[in-house]
Amino acid sequence: MGSEAPSNMAAVLPTAKAYPLVIQAADAPRANHGEIVVRVEAIAINPMDWLIQDMGPDLFPFLQYPYIGGTDVAGQVTEVGPGNNLAGIKVEDRVLGLTLGLTSNDPREGAFQQCRCSAPGNRYGGGGPVSEGLLGSCSPSLNPKPRGETLLIWAGSSSVGSNAIQLAVASGYEVITTSSPRNFGFCKELGASHVFDYSSASLIQDLIAAFKGKRIAGAFALLPGSAEPCLEVVHKSEGAKFVAMCLPYDGKLPHDVKTKFVFATSIKDNEVSKIIFSRYLPRALEQGRYRCAPAPSVVGAGLEALQKGMDQQKQGVSAKKLVVTI
Repeated sequence: MGSEAPSNMAAVLPTAKAYPLVIQAADAPRANHGEIVVRVEAIAINPMDWLIQDMGPDLFPFLQYPYIGGTDVAGQVTEVGPGNNLAGIKVEDRVLGLTLGLTSNDPREGAFQQCRCSAPGNRYGGGGPVSEGLLGSCSPSLNPKPRGETLLIWAGSSSVGSNAIQLAVASGYEVITTSSPRNFGFCKELGASHVFDYSSASLIQDLIAAFKGKRIAGAFALLPGSAEPCLEVVHKSEGAKFVAMCLPYDGKLPHDVKTKFVFATSIKDNEVSKIIFSRYLPRALEQGRYRCAPAPSVVGAGLEALQKGMDQQKQGVSAKKLVVTI
């Protein structure tokens, strides 16, 4: 008799900066107190995925190997553990989420496998950082009142940028953003009032001019290389002297500008996530007032397609979300 097939397979980084991912058997997770097990059906590629592969301990020295990565996941509940936080969750429920594998160092939580564990909460990676870092006590609403402030969001056609624009507009802010010219219309459809070409030699000067006569609410620096221009625009504009950053920055800061490194998992179980998930998104999605943007682009099926998706994401993606089906 042949041996039984393993009950769980994973795409693993066996060592720091290993390439490509290695497909191998992994322990099948079981739900502990306050946890569920999810059969993974789709994984979206996140820039953090290839950054971890490329930089590993240079960026995250606390990582332990072998490492099962992956951040954005959707699937079906196969097991529900005991715990009051699991009320209303049942087997066969369809769920989506942002994994905590990076911060927990728990291989059971990584998305790059067929089955994974999760401690359910209000999970949403797309616009969480802008909400946590910039919007403060403001709440997205179906009928937002104009606040008289303008927010700079870098890379508005990116996945995070697309959601950040919508959440900011729903919170009453005017949004100015950047993208390639082919995505100007896309960003304006999401609610941006002005869009500037990120590759323009005069971009910083153009942005500073655009904020003349406006009160800036701060800036959201999403991509590598966006910190410096965001800092300069905020420094030379009237209003809040603050930049939220998705990547660590150790460069020189203008004397009057403060920064905060924000990460999607920072909103887990706090008031921001409750506002977004429980109060705003269900109604906004139901009424068609919030777009699931950008549109998905399936790059392949199976764990074997994850490396292809990461390589493609690393080359640069805008106005679409790369997805691998499992």
